[in-house]
Amino acid sequence: MKDEPFELVHGSGNIYRDFGHPDPDVALMKALLAAQIIKTLNREKLTVRGAYARTGISAADFSRIRNADLGRFALDRAGDDPDPARRAHRDDHQDAKRAEGQA
Repeated sequence: MKDEPFELVHGSGNIYRDFGHPDPDVALMKALLAAQIIKTLNREKLTVRGAYARTGISAADFSRIRNADLGRFALDRAGDDPDPARRAHRDDHQDAKRAEGQA
């Protein structure tokens, strides 16, 4: 086996495309976004329930993301505001208004 020649192949930069995934760009975007979510959960030392409390996104969804089970992970779940911090702040403000009976 040591003497067998091998061919070095450079990838496209998208492993999903290289392996023939049916929708490689979406799969890569999901994987990159999930990695950022996991990184944020770890940095903030958040449990999936803590993430739910901050965002309103179900703990089960965060659990699936942590386990890289991205089949049900939809990129449009962020709603109209792609910045989760701003969305969480807006939702907190709306909750406070509801508690005061203004909304």
